[in-house]
Amino acid sequence: MSDDPTAADHPIARRVIVSGRVQGVFFRASTRREASRHGVHGWVRNRDDGRVEAHLEGSPVAVEAVESWMRSGGPPSARVDGVDASDLVPESVADFRVRH
Repeated sequence: MSDDPTAADHPIARRVIVSGRVQGVFFRASTRREASRHGVHGWVRNRDDGRVEAHLEGSPVAVEAVESWMRSGGPPSARVDGVDASDLVPESVADFRVRH
């Protein structure tokens, strides 16, 4: 945790890759809805290896909320077996998109 009192205002970025039954179960659309609810920008896409990858940008609290939702299972029909997350440099993404 930073000692900077304004750190909570600085946007962060995180890549989140989710494995399990996460394709064909509305995981991407649900992630977009959850990101919009928290004011997070970025994108989400299906990977060729069967996992879902997301790029999340926003306040630390908002990004952590979306990542937590993804870790906790995502939409009802999904099954999350694992999550890999890594910090990135924010790219100042302006919206949230589902990539195909």
